[in-house]
Amino acid sequence: MSTTFPESHTDLLDAQVASLATVGADGFPQVTATWFLFEDGRIKFSLNDGRLKTKNLLRNPRVSLMILDLSNPYRYLEVRGTVTATPDPDYAFAKRVGAKYGGVDLRDHDAPGDSRLEVVLEPTNVYAVALG
Repeated sequence: MSTTFPESHTDLLDAQVASLATVGADGFPQVTATWFLFEDGRIKFSLNDGRLKTKNLLRNPRVSLMILDLSNPYRYLEVRGTVTATPDPDYAFAKRVGAKYGGVDLRDHDAPGDSRLEVVLEPTNVYAVALG
């Protein structure tokens, strides 16, 4: 098991969207497309505290993330691990995520009373796959 990102797949860490799988209260996986940043050697998310995926990972921090190479769907990066979440009350981290996506203000995606968390994925397994 590796916890490093192989050079052959680091380009995928600049992708626009990844699929984040969390474990629901019923024990079943719940998968959501999500924005992310690869920053300081770690995969990070700005998540709204009212969303199901956020509630799931706060209850059970074990997640899996898949980043698919859209030009070759037989090539992907899967990262399994645990997450930690810290409040982002001033949206400082959310602003960095929004900058990756053309300057989007993530507050526009939040309802009144919602807040943001900076979620960091600590890998326990990194799988770089290239079939065919």
